[in-house]
Amino acid sequence: MPANRRPPLLVDLALQGGGAHGAFTWGVLDRLIEEPWLKIDGISGTSAGAMNAAVMASGWEHGGVEGAKAALEGFWKAVSDAGRFSPLQRGPLALLSGRWTLENSPMYMATELMTRMFSPYELNPLNAHPLRDILADTVDFGALARSSICLFITATNVRTGTGRVFRNAEITPEVLLASACLPTMFQAVEIDGEHYWDGGYVGNPTITPLVRECKSQDTILVQINPIVREGVPKTARDIMNRLNEVSFNSPLVKELRMIALLNKVADPGRGEGALWAGMRIHRIASDRVTEVDSTSKLITEWRFLCGLRDEGRRVAGLFLEEQGDHLGKRSTLDLDAMLAAC
Repeated sequence: MPANRRPPLLVDLALQGGGAHGAFTWGVLDRLIEEPWLKIDGISGTSAGAMNAAVMASGWEHGGVEGAKAALEGFWKAVSDAGRFSPLQRGPLALLSGRWTLENSPMYMATELMTRMFSPYELNPLNAHPLRDILADTVDFGALARSSICLFITATNVRTGTGRVFRNAEITPEVLLASACLPTMFQAVEIDGEHYWDGGYVGNPTITPLVRECKSQDTILVQINPIVREGVPKTARDIMNRLNEVSFNSPLVKELRMIALLNKVADPGRGEGALWAGMRIHRIASDRVTEVDSTSKLITEWRFLCGLRDEGRRVAGLFLEEQGDHLGKRSTLDLDAMLAAC
């Protein structure tokens, strides 16, 4: 059915974090919001996913589709411009070969070593954060409070080790910084007397509020960090990267497995289990993103970010072409495979 004739369908979005790789999600959002029949009910986001969600919702309140597109581009351009002053730049070999990696960057190697020996309280005593001013300038937090899109931003409480989900009226620049606060790089963010780290440790992203608080039964997961990665990592950097992927994906995998299990056993007409059992899960991801060197999550060159955006648009377009007719009808993510892995 032509897109302009399809009846409106409520969907939720679940946006993973991943540093600069979040520009892939920018592209996915840029493409999805062009579809008039897709109506975004809620967005759960962590780290870069949280920032994409807030920026898009803010732009949407001011100018609909075009406002959201402009806001996303403006945010990522500001990130790129700020990155010009970062000491973390590609080394000569990477520049000559055209590879998007920092593995041969002297400053990256020095920074990596220092973060293993010193805390951010020692390396960054003034607690400077390059994104604080960018978020204040590009997001209308008042608009988020009145937005029709329900936002759920996850951060990890340092004291309790549990997650806190911040909703529209609670979202501030500090909340978004907390959701993206890697503890080896930045000081914990204080909010209401509690301190928070990156939300990826407890939900990357969190699915539960989408199930409990939104009307949509279709959730589209925009995945940046692979759940499955073939081969055994051998280098110290690859081992640490895979450990981070496993720990950041673990809460998401548990929620997906719960949905898969309840799809099998829950009474479709009773209780909260029925809400979970009724969820239809879809995924947008790209091998091109997951195969990029892990150090490139810190690269903010405009050409790199635009390349990720274009890949996001391409993959989202393929998803709509190949799976769009199944939205509102059935899951396109193989939930049975989630159970088989248990």
